[in-house]
Amino acid sequence: MRKKKNRAKRKAPGLPPGALIYTGNQTGEKANITAIQYSHDTCNEYPVKSVDALKKPDPEADGVLWVNLDGLYDVESISEIGKTFGIHNLILEDILNIEHRPKAEEFDDFLFFTLKMLDYAQDGTITSEQVSIVLGKNYLISFQERPGDVFDPIRERIRTGKVREKKADYLSYILLDAVVDRYYLIIDQMATKMEDLENQIIQDTKDEMMFEIQEMKTHMVELRRSIYPLREAVGYIEKCGDGIVNRGTLRYFHDLYDHIIQVIDQLDSYREVLGSLQDLFHSMVSNKMNNIMKVLTIMASIFIPLTFVAGIYGMNFEHMPELHYKYGYILAWGVMVVMALGMIWYFRKKKWF
Repeated sequence: MRKKKNRAKRKAPGLPPGALIYTGNQTGEKANITAIQYSHDTCNEYPVKSVDALKKPDPEADGVLWVNLDGLYDVESISEIGKTFGIHNLILEDILNIEHRPKAEEFDDFLFFTLKMLDYAQDGTITSEQVSIVLGKNYLISFQERPGDVFDPIRERIRTGKVREKKADYLSYILLDAVVDRYYLIIDQMATKMEDLENQIIQDTKDEMMFEIQEMKTHMVELRRSIYPLREAVGYIEKCGDGIVNRGTLRYFHDLYDHIIQVIDQLDSYREVLGSLQDLFHSMVSNKMNNIMKVLTIMASIFIPLTFVAGIYGMNFEHMPELHYKYGYILAWGVMVVMALGMIWYFRKKKWF
């Protein structure tokens, strides 16, 4: 049975533009805020206990500041971050709206992305998390709906790898790439489930399988809603040219765009597979019903002549030659058995069963 999806809360009508209302279902008191300040030679990672401790880096300063916030329910902290880094309330409103369509926007001194991070659970449900990124010249702020994400390997790469040689725009690329890689993983998991489901349908068709097909179709729709707008967003970044994103980093975004196209192609292909699975299910159910009807028809065909014989000798007449015959009962049974065996032999010869 399909599980009910937790729907986002709707903002009350009539609120002014830029009203900061979190529309999700996550709860908590204070968001978990961490920061990594790194350059070619240094890497300083620390928790941010107060937003007041954060300062917007000088555009000409070396190094990169990455601030990550887990917990969109902490509207106050998000508002304070917006004031510190000069982020307009309309942008903060989009960050807090978990139903917002993925997009990218360019402003005077930063780029804004919002997208969906998806996860495919073992019970077959897809969970969606709102992720937003504000990219400045030498800083990046990521806003996540809840803790636990795919960015942990990136933090490790910053601590030990060549990421520190790159600028903040490259950091934004590898964050987006990690989210897209998650899409690949989800589609691969769904493909495996479709293969298993196909084998199950062929072996033993059950009504529950149709619900699984419909559920996977719903998941495909969710994936489309997340991936298709992301293609437009990344394409928009490519068209922005040499601004917040350096020209040397644009080729990475072009590669990311190609990955998204591949994901979309796979998604469209698997949608067709789901349609084929649905047709296969109906075909197997129809074949199963035909087999049942064939068995019932054969049984009825065998018993019709036997019923005819029994009906004749069941008539209430006084003068019937065989009624008082000593072996009449055995003879009647013999005739019916021979007729039944003869019909079974004929059906087998015709390969009707």
